[in-house]
Amino acid sequence: MSVKTRLSVMMFLQYFIWGSWFVTMGTYLGQTLRFTDGQVGLAYGATAIAALVSPFFIGIVADRFFATEKLLAILHLTGALVMWLVSTQTTFGTFYPVLILYALCYMPTLSLTNSISFHHVKDPARDFPLIRVLGTIGWIVAGIVIGKVLHAEALATPMRVAAGASVVMGLFALALPHTPPRAAGAPFSVRDALGLDALQLMGRADFATFVLGSFLLCIPLQFYYAFANPFLNEIRVADPAFIQTFGQMSEIGFMLLLPFALKRYGIKVIMLVGMLAWALRYFAFGAGDAGSGMWLIYAGILLPGICYDFFFVAGQIYTDETAGPKIRAAAQGFINFVTNGVGYFIGAWVSGGVVGRYLNADCAPGAVDCIRHDWASVWRVPALGALGVFVLFLLLFRPSSHSAAPRT
Repeated sequence: MSVKTRLSVMMFLQYFIWGSWFVTMGTYLGQTLRFTDGQVGLAYGATAIAALVSPFFIGIVADRFFATEKLLAILHLTGALVMWLVSTQTTFGTFYPVLILYALCYMPTLSLTNSISFHHVKDPARDFPLIRVLGTIGWIVAGIVIGKVLHAEALATPMRVAAGASVVMGLFALALPHTPPRAAGAPFSVRDALGLDALQLMGRADFATFVLGSFLLCIPLQFYYAFANPFLNEIRVADPAFIQTFGQMSEIGFMLLLPFALKRYGIKVIMLVGMLAWALRYFAFGAGDAGSGMWLIYAGILLPGICYDFFFVAGQIYTDETAGPKIRAAAQGFINFVTNGVGYFIGAWVSGGVVGRYLNADCAPGAVDCIRHDWASVWRVPALGALGVFVLFLLLFRPSSHSAAPRT
């Protein structure tokens, strides 16, 4: 099996695990365990807490003592046990801390899989999207299994599927190409762990604007991750988890298109299109319904290809090329801390509060014959937030003309 094939399978398993439990957790917590909207938001912030902590773990352990592929195996095998334990918890007081523990196992693996990929490809702008697209396919397959095959959106089953997949990933990681620790024997420093060497890039107006825009955009983004599946279930859309995979299906095409789009239009246009797509998605959700407005729901669901690929994947490539080989790892770690950590944690807290504010008081607890939230008002908040970030980026982002253009 070639190196690129192994890296692609790695990405498939990595995102199959996440897609198995993350999409439907809000429905399970709200409908089955009767957690409040605020508690659901906090649960989705568990991965953000882990993203804040994981740079220290990566800096102390991954970069100094273990080959990356071996640490990836350890984390996934440990995560399998913890996720199974998560699936057995029924009160927020026990569920939340165990979920955080699982997130502490899983979140570092996102950086590790990216690190392995970038280490073993010659041209990241050309090769990485083709590898990363298998992660999108993994997420799609997870949604089909959970939503269409198992019909398990309101059950603990998705977490147990994720636990089983984590075992497979842990064993497969041992077959990945050897990636030695990049800082073996070097002393640990907080500066290295948080990627603070990348702060020198903040002196560049284009990179500083990119970091600010990425951070701000993560706040409205968390509304989708935490509450899209509960929203679709409440308005009684059939097979919501399966339907949500249509978005990832569109992502495949845009992921493959990304290298060519970057070369033709440049990083600014590509990232602005991605930002605008997030705002349009939320406006579509706010105006749609399960009847005559279902086309708007489908339109919103089909936008993730542009939303994610044209902003975040393009942003990873932009960061890689802006930083250069010397501080590449520091820059990727810094961006991960700002977005997956701080940005998503604030977004989890904000989204839970906003959704709870628009609770329909006429619906009795546990009622299944009425829509429990004013979703049109809920979706208006992140739509306007994403639109505001778009305007900020449009006015302030001035990248160099060669940024993120694939090498030939």
